[in-house]
Amino acid sequence: MSGLPDRALPLDALRRLGARAGGDPAAFDAVEMPGGASTRRFFRVALGGGRSGVAMFVPEAGRPDEIAKVDETGRPWPFLEVRELLAGRGVRVPGVLADLTREGFLLVEDLGDDTLARYLERRPERREAIYQGAVRDLAAAQRALRELPEGSIVRERAFDEDLLRWEVDHFREWALEGRGVTLAPGGRETFDRAAAAIAAQVAALPRGFVHRDYQSRNLMVAERGAAEELTWIDFQDALLGPRVYDLVALLNDSYQSFDDTFVSNRLDEFAAHHDLDAGGRASVGREFDLVTVQRKLKDAGRFVFIKERKGDESYLRFVDPTITRARRALARLAGEPRLDALGELLARVAPGA
Repeated sequence: MSGLPDRALPLDALRRLGARAGGDPAAFDAVEMPGGASTRRFFRVALGGGRSGVAMFVPEAGRPDEIAKVDETGRPWPFLEVRELLAGRGVRVPGVLADLTREGFLLVEDLGDDTLARYLERRPERREAIYQGAVRDLAAAQRALRELPEGSIVRERAFDEDLLRWEVDHFREWALEGRGVTLAPGGRETFDRAAAAIAAQVAALPRGFVHRDYQSRNLMVAERGAAEELTWIDFQDALLGPRVYDLVALLNDSYQSFDDTFVSNRLDEFAAHHDLDAGGRASVGREFDLVTVQRKLKDAGRFVFIKERKGDESYLRFVDPTITRARRALARLAGEPRLDALGELLARVAPGA
């Protein structure tokens, strides 16, 4: 077995996982794949005969979920529950090859290495077409998921005011104070008033299905003739939230850069997919900017948190550009005193952003 680190790992479980998928024990091998910011680990498992799968190891499986706020005793993994829901509504998601979730493992279809982010490094000329497809797929999924099954975990968790406020405060704690910026009493009051306003306004928006991290590292690309097929991954934290939340994750992605015209055109397309009139399109734009402020502040805080708590500095280069996205959205929302004051505060305490 190659590529496995020294960290404790039940290797026998990986072998049994491959066997459950009909793999050839003589051909079995596993190589750890690059992961993201979570504690999950991923392994490409050779099954023989040119077949492979991706094993997901979830060390926190069975522990309380801080996002769900629901009792998961006796439930399938959120990944499996949400995957079944999405597949049943026509969303392309990875197939399941073998289940050993009682021991923290799941083996899914190997989709290759081309995330949307990586694919665009090779095929930058396909950017607009792919993002048009991503917006189309998102709108279609939203329509298909308007009605959710009784008892669905997605219905039982939401971007409520508490969660939204916690995420904005995460920015203050890590992207400001974590980088040596301590707000004076007046600045802290300004921040707190703005944070409360943002959380309340976003929480008040109508709710629907939200992937929660619909961005270029969580969409896999497969070429299908002259077009590309997008497969959703990392959807286990899906919950109820604003219709534009996943649009913000996609079009204000910290790992990509788009000009205003590109973003505006995609918002036009989203509105058209939902048959919105000019007033509806204007509402989408304002919601997009409001959620951008909340999401990008949270992201900036998270990037610093990952460095401080997990020792991973790779996200730090995204902090200032991410704050800049929040500041630009605040400028477009001019006229709301609490948000105007937040924009002024950020200009003082994060001038490089």
